[in-house]
Amino acid sequence: MRLAYLVPLVVFVLIGLGLAIGLTLNPREIPSALIGKPVPEFSLPPVQGRTLGLATADLKIGEPSVVNVFASWCVPCRVEHPLLLALKRDGIAPIHGLNYKDDPADVAKWLDQLGDPFTRTGADRNGRVGIDWGVYGVPETFVVDGKGNIMCKHVGPLTDWDMDNKIRPLLRDLKAGQPSKVKC
Repeated sequence: MRLAYLVPLVVFVLIGLGLAIGLTLNPREIPSALIGKPVPEFSLPPVQGRTLGLATADLKIGEPSVVNVFASWCVPCRVEHPLLLALKRDGIAPIHGLNYKDDPADVAKWLDQLGDPFTRTGADRNGRVGIDWGVYGVPETFVVDGKGNIMCKHVGPLTDWDMDNKIRPLLRDLKAGQPSKVKC
């Protein structure tokens, strides 16, 4: 009879522990199997109004680069956009855009109105390349070393803190050829 009272209590405690542990986790820290591995093989045409598309070979240029997955319909993409423009002004590394499941006219208008931080911008109309990159949603930002290996994946909109404590320091370390202590 006492066991009947003990089982619900044990189940309740286990559920409580599971929830408590879950609340301590950072939802932005989504592990990626691609960290330290080469970027997927792909080749995308340029978005409307631009002349340079994006392909695997463009990320193996001997210097680190940033790949930002974005869409004109994405509100958080609009929020982080000024940070990408500032990174472009800094000139630390080329920034490339992977335009995800977007209407060609909408993305052209979006980049024309807000400014274009991208050296190259590939149009991933059906989202296939995004799937190969392990994209969960937009925005997502990757740091790629000069050999074309993914060194960092940031899920969600970038913030000033992310730029100052993760993206810029990692790019500087990669440019200097130093191992980085940046946790991304």
